[in-house]
Amino acid sequence: MSNYAADTAEGRAAAIKKSGSLEAAVKGNLMRQFQDITVSEALVLGLLNQGVSKYIGIFGHGSTDIGNMLSIYEQQGLVKFFNVRSEVEAAHCVSALKWQYGETAAVVTSIGPGALNAMTGSLVASSNGLGVYHIYGDETTHAEGQNMQQIPKYEQASYLSMAKTMAAGYQISTPESIFTALKRGAAQVFNPIFAGPFYFLMSMNVQPAFIPECNLLELPQKPYFPPVRAEDDAIFEKTAALIKQAKSITIKFGGGAAHCGAEIEELAELIDAVIVSGAKMSGVVPYSAKRHMSVGGSKGTLCGNHAMNNADLVIAIGARYVCQWDCSGTAWKRVKNVVAFNADPYYSSFYNCSVSIVGDAKLNLQTLIEQLKARGFSPNQRDSNWLSENIANKQRWEQEKQRRLESPVLYSETWGREVLTYPAAIHTVCKFARENGDVTYFDAGDTQACGFQVVEDEAPGKTFSDTGASFMGFAASALLSSGVADNPEYGFAISGDGSFTMNPQILFDGIEHNAKGCLVILDNRAMYAISALQKAQYGKAFKTNDSVSIDYVALAESVKGVLGLHGGYSIEELNDALARAREHDGLSLIHVPLYSGDHELGGLGAYGDWNIGNWCEEVQKEKHRIGL
Repeated sequence: MSNYAADTAEGRAAAIKKSGSLEAAVKGNLMRQFQDITVSEALVLGLLNQGVSKYIGIFGHGSTDIGNMLSIYEQQGLVKFFNVRSEVEAAHCVSALKWQYGETAAVVTSIGPGALNAMTGSLVASSNGLGVYHIYGDETTHAEGQNMQQIPKYEQASYLSMAKTMAAGYQISTPESIFTALKRGAAQVFNPIFAGPFYFLMSMNVQPAFIPECNLLELPQKPYFPPVRAEDDAIFEKTAALIKQAKSITIKFGGGAAHCGAEIEELAELIDAVIVSGAKMSGVVPYSAKRHMSVGGSKGTLCGNHAMNNADLVIAIGARYVCQWDCSGTAWKRVKNVVAFNADPYYSSFYNCSVSIVGDAKLNLQTLIEQLKARGFSPNQRDSNWLSENIANKQRWEQEKQRRLESPVLYSETWGREVLTYPAAIHTVCKFARENGDVTYFDAGDTQACGFQVVEDEAPGKTFSDTGASFMGFAASALLSSGVADNPEYGFAISGDGSFTMNPQILFDGIEHNAKGCLVILDNRAMYAISALQKAQYGKAFKTNDSVSIDYVALAESVKGVLGLHGGYSIEELNDALARAREHDGLSLIHVPLYSGDHELGGLGAYGDWNIGNWCEEVQKEKHRIGL
């Protein structure tokens, strides 16, 4: 029964490669079930059991043993490590892999600054509900003094405290604790309600320690969590009664409704509602859908916010009610009741006057639709006053966007000539991407805000915008996922000059790992979103720009393999640059000088409130007046 060749890490890797899985190798008698293995190998095997085979990061003195084990398993093609130049970039890449491709990967770093950098980047995963793994070196467990690069305090488990604040984690202080850590990690990373990052804090002296006679079949596998449907008919009866008496219904959805587009549209037709999307939910309901009023919130659209401000019943689906989603609680000015679909009981009862429908949103929407039909609900044959009013507002919004597209350039004091505006440049890139079947990523600031106002997706999965953390540099780093994913898509990362210079490593790592995509730098030499906010609140901008001139094309061309292009000063020139970039077999960069100023056609404006700065007193007063 024993196969001594499989009693080494190399032998075990070969046996798993041959049989297809750890379980098959053991049950097929290719290796013994009970063996002495190190904690590092148990970690690699445990994550392989959960389908994790890709690792991205930077090795250091805090992760040498993990690196050695990964090298052994990579030789057999069971895992792949992608070395990069920034832990923040690594965190963004694994987030993009999960968000766009559904692949679960792991970040690997050393102890200290590397781990803290990666944890900073993990805010994207934490804010957007993306299940990913982070593996950090951690302080040793023997009292030989403080380890270099650990947090210099006389306290235990400092990084564990931060991990638990950010999401969830486990400090591996004894070899056998790896089993519990893997179970808890799987529960967090594959959580069907709201997933997030899980941090393995690998004590440096425990990594190479052996687990004597480790039961290889004790290493947990990826869990399956079946969706749950609400079974209380009274809840649906109450919902039907509220719908029947309402005169102006708005359906507003967030990230938990990502797979509910068809049900949302059907429900809206059945109950004569209009639909408003959350900022990152482009394409879940087609932009052209008759009842879709685009995005709503603090930086929402004219039509989206009108639908929120004037509803008397809101049906909220899969939302966490972050400040910009509902204008810091002031968007529902006339709402009398809320029906909340959410898998999390807290968010399903977040508003007062809520009917909570807890469980899988898709299943529960299907149940509600069935029960409404049984009660005689059917689509209106003619447009109601509520629908007509909202359609008129969407037409006004389309006219506002068209005005800006008809005036795509404005004179810029910064550039000393006419340059493209945010709406014109972003619309051009998005239109080109959609015509070619490509995806777009948006970085933070007005690039992001104007982006979700401009985007007109007809299907989901084409726009990725980190509206959860608004992390500067996410879009550029997300391009790296095209060099890591099993079935990569070509992408355009739309980034401001500030966001790019915070995370420029894509120019190097994109070439190293054969990423294919285009980085579009919208360069206004200013923090336009914050400048506008400062002026709106205090009448002046303060320290939100600089005078440094950077030749981004030359910077790109200095990296062998990167194609650097100037985006020009017109839509025609930008389209030409996009076409040239798309033809390039690899990574490209387009530099677009951009307008930054007070002209109304330079942006798309804001139509909602926000509880920040000197607006706080008024916004808070309005929130409490509404009382939701």
